[in-house]
Amino acid sequence: MTPIAALLAALSLLLIVVTFCYILLCWVRPFGACPHCHGTARTESRFTRRTRPCRHCDHTGLRLRAGRRAYNTLRRLLP
Repeated sequence: MTPIAALLAALSLLLIVVTFCYILLCWVRPFGACPHCHGTARTESRFTRRTRPCRHCDHTGLRLRAGRRAYNTLRRLLP
């Protein structure tokens, strides 16, 4: 096996492991912290620096992960 082929095999194995770990994470913990409020459920106004409830996560601090959203969509589309 040439060094380039070994490197490509190692990179593809690493990509498979990372993908499997993300799928497992989406299955175990489908919700992650909201990227807008960082899980606090409150955001600051730009001008007055007053905090208000986060409208992106409906005041929960949690958002559905992209992988879980894709899984739910595929599950609805496929019988």
